[in-house]
Amino acid sequence: MEERSLGPGAPDVTCVGFGGMPLSVAARPDPRESVRVLHAALDAGMTLIDTADVYCLGDDDIGHNERLVAKALREWTGDADRIVVATKGGMTRPAGGWDSDARPERLRAACEASLKALGTDVIDLYQLHRVDPEVPLEDSVGALADLKAEGKIRAVGLSNVSVSEIRRASEIVRISSVQNRLSPFFREALEGGVVDYTEGEGIGFLAYSPVGGGRLNLKLPDHPIVASIAREKGISAHAVVLAWVLGKAPNVIVIPGARTTAHALDSVAAADVRLTPGEVKAIDEAEFSLA
Repeated sequence: MEERSLGPGAPDVTCVGFGGMPLSVAARPDPRESVRVLHAALDAGMTLIDTADVYCLGDDDIGHNERLVAKALREWTGDADRIVVATKGGMTRPAGGWDSDARPERLRAACEASLKALGTDVIDLYQLHRVDPEVPLEDSVGALADLKAEGKIRAVGLSNVSVSEIRRASEIVRISSVQNRLSPFFREALEGGVVDYTEGEGIGFLAYSPVGGGRLNLKLPDHPIVASIAREKGISAHAVVLAWVLGKAPNVIVIPGARTTAHALDSVAAADVRLTPGEVKAIDEAEFSLA
């Protein structure tokens, strides 16, 4: 599978990585099945797993996905040292909700908990999950810079950020990657210039929810443009859309989730799909309804 740069100070990884969230939130599979799904993705060649402490059901379940990833890597028969694990801090799950808490002391505690959950002494890529409106960005990023200086994390990333926020953070510590939403349904990372900016700066761009996420991805097989391209190429509608996202810039890495081995392997197949300029233009100009 093609590899792309994860960003300055971070290793190259496969252009299709694994997004761990579906294995730990509502409707999550049995843990044994989750490990099988992760093993299928790794056996197929993926070298990046993206997780977070809040990929869980609530605050009493924090670290569920990280512990699952650690278990899968321990039990995998392949070379686990080749696998890059990215996690995030800066959010909480009160009563199953999603709140920000990116205070420096909270980020430090979250990082320590993630180190324990992942069973490692250093985290490959640690990302600020979301800018906390109650905490200056510089304070949050400063905490990550300190953790990097202490050797607890190898590379610093940001998630759900604007170009101006990337610039501000970059004045404090080298930013390796940015993880924002990008799909035909949600194009703000393109329209707001984040993809262009990260490409120009050599920063990796991790595209989350690349097929829409939730109910939206279920609409793709019936989308007239996507379905037509899928039939022509003999591939799934999801693989078509992943190829479209990957084609937006050479620094884009997609991290689709999966609850089944079939879905994980379908995502891997997208790495070999090449859309024609006409197909790209057709998707670019098509309407993707959120209704």
